[in-house]
Amino acid sequence: MDNSDDPDRLARIRQRLHAFVRARDWEQFQTPKNLVMALTGEVGELSEQFQWLTAEQSEALDGEQLNAVRDELADVQIYLLLLADRLGVDLPAAVERKIDKNERKYPVDRARGSARKYTEL
Repeated sequence: MDNSDDPDRLARIRQRLHAFVRARDWEQFQTPKNLVMALTGEVGELSEQFQWLTAEQSEALDGEQLNAVRDELADVQIYLLLLADRLGVDLPAAVERKIDKNERKYPVDRARGSARKYTEL
């Protein structure tokens, strides 16, 4: 069953994550600074999965590689959710706001097919 369109899925994940943290009394360690450091470490571990791969190899991961990437993506998402919650940031709203900004900075007629930064369009 594909739950990707379930509007309550993120809320349930966050509840489960917070129950996991509370049961272990880890809130005391999860300051914004520590969460950012942990997030940075996990992004590094995600990057490591692609280190030394060609562009083509990075597009054709085998099952074991994809599972490792999946785990690292989950770790990144977990720390991102914890950080957003700790700071009181509504992450889906922040993402939508950022997409709105990017749509203004990168209008289709100037940005289509270009990898240039918006200041260079």
